[in-house]
Amino acid sequence: MTWSLLLILALVIFMLRYFFLEPAIPIKLPSVIRQALGYSAPCLLTAICAPIVLLEKSEFKGIIDNPYLWGTLLCVGLALKIRNTLVVVLLTLVGFYLLNAFLN
Repeated sequence: MTWSLLLILALVIFMLRYFFLEPAIPIKLPSVIRQALGYSAPCLLTAICAPIVLLEKSEFKGIIDNPYLWGTLLCVGLALKIRNTLVVVLLTLVGFYLLNAFLN
């Protein structure tokens, strides 16, 4: 990428964020759009995490001996049960390391 392209992209991203975050600019999005934007973070995280959890060198990792999958399921279960981010992260890390030690 050239510097000019990087600067143009940075300017576009800044302007888009500025228009939505600046309180002096009255932009009202329809309720359908606001509701749809609520799903953007989970969709982005799923798109990032799913290949890490399910694939290894472009091949399916498997289910039974996959510590990443079991760690993910543990994390989701703990998050639904506990609802405290710090505790969930710490318990998931401990659980993942134990799973990784037993499965590998």
